[in-house]
Amino acid sequence: MRVISKTRLREFWVTPKCGDSEGPLRAWHTHVSHKSVSWHSWSDVKAEYGSASLVGNCVVFNIGGNKYRLVTRILYPSQKVFILRCMTHAEYDEDTWKAGCGCYDPPPTKPAKETKTVPIKRKKRGE
Repeated sequence: MRVISKTRLREFWVTPKCGDSEGPLRAWHTHVSHKSVSWHSWSDVKAEYGSASLVGNCVVFNIGGNKYRLVTRILYPSQKVFILRCMTHAEYDEDTWKAGCGCYDPPPTKPAKETKTVPIKRKKRGE
């Protein structure tokens, strides 16, 4: 799986009072990024992370003995895991994060290509 982006994890573990999350977050990132990890459905994730939860379109992982929560969006066809948010368990329980992460929004779609119409020049009789 390709994890996008480790920067959000790093930003979280350098915040005050969250320094002890660095080890567990690095371990999660290393495991999920390994070339042998290939999830094709929610059941594949659940088989590896039994404590993971589905919240709308998001997968929430328990990190650091359930002290932290990692909210992700997994796009199985492209093998990408998007880091949406990392938070303490207390912040997670407040439930205010759901509105901002888009867990209940439909997945993005590719915009339709615009086609340009080119007028056809017709020849006049006799030209």
